[in-house]
Amino acid sequence: MNLSSRQSDIIALIRREGFQSIEALANHFAVTPQTIRRDVNSLCDANILRRRHGGAELLGTTLNAPYESRRVTNLEAKRRIGATVAGLIPSRASALFGIGTTPEQVALAMTGHEDLTIVTNNLNVAVALSAARSNRIVLPGGVLRLPDRDFLGHDVETMFRSYRADFGVFGVGGIDRDGTLLDFDREEVAAREAIRESCRTAILVADVSKVGRLAAAQGGALWDADIIVMDAAPPEEIAAAIRKSSARLIVAGQEVTA
Repeated sequence: MNLSSRQSDIIALIRREGFQSIEALANHFAVTPQTIRRDVNSLCDANILRRRHGGAELLGTTLNAPYESRRVTNLEAKRRIGATVAGLIPSRASALFGIGTTPEQVALAMTGHEDLTIVTNNLNVAVALSAARSNRIVLPGGVLRLPDRDFLGHDVETMFRSYRADFGVFGVGGIDRDGTLLDFDREEVAAREAIRESCRTAILVADVSKVGRLAAAQGGALWDADIIVMDAAPPEEIAAAIRKSSARLIVAGQEVTA
C-alpha cells in the first residue's frame, strides 16, 4: 500500500496515543469526518488499523508486513533518514549494515561513496553499494530469506562479530513506549545486537511511526545506540530519556541533543 502523507500521520498518531475516534482525527487533521473515514477504511483494509467503536486502533500483530509494502511505506521519511546518515559516513569507511528498508535507503543514499568496506546480511544494501567498483562487500553464506532478500541465523551473527567497523547501521521492527527495541524474530534481534556491539559508532535508523509498533522479540534500548536518526521528533517521554543518555538524536538532518 502506498500511503498518503495524512495516512502515515494517522498511523503515527494512533501508535503514539492509542485509539482515536473519527471525530478526534477529523479535528486533528482539520478535514471532514468523511475524509478521515475513507483514510481509516483504507488502512483497515490494508490490515494496519482496525475499526472499534466509532474510531480505529492499531492492529496488533507479531508478524511483519510484506517487504514490498514496507518498502514504500513512509518512503519519503526513510529517504530523508538515508540522506542524513549518508552525510555521517565518509568514503573509505567500514560499515556493518542490518536488514530492513530504512538501512536500504541509507545505502541508496551512499551510492556516490567509494572505497567502502561493507559487511551486511542485507542483499538490497549489497546491490545498492556494488555500483562503486572500489567498494568491498562482505556477505554471509546460507539461505536467502525471500522476499526480504536477507540472511539470518548463527552464521550472520558470527560474521558481524568477526569485524570491528567504523560504523554500524541498523533498523528495528518497533520501539516500545519505554524505549525497548522490538523485532519480529529472535534472530533479527541477535543480528542487530551483533552489529551494535561490533562497531565504533552505532547508528539506529527509524522513522517515528516505529514508536509504539508491536513486535514479539525484544532486545536492547533506543539509547544503546550512539546516534539515533529519525524523521521527526519522538514522543516527549522518549525524547527526555534520550536526553538523559549518552545517545545523540538527529531529526530530519538537524541535531536535537548534544
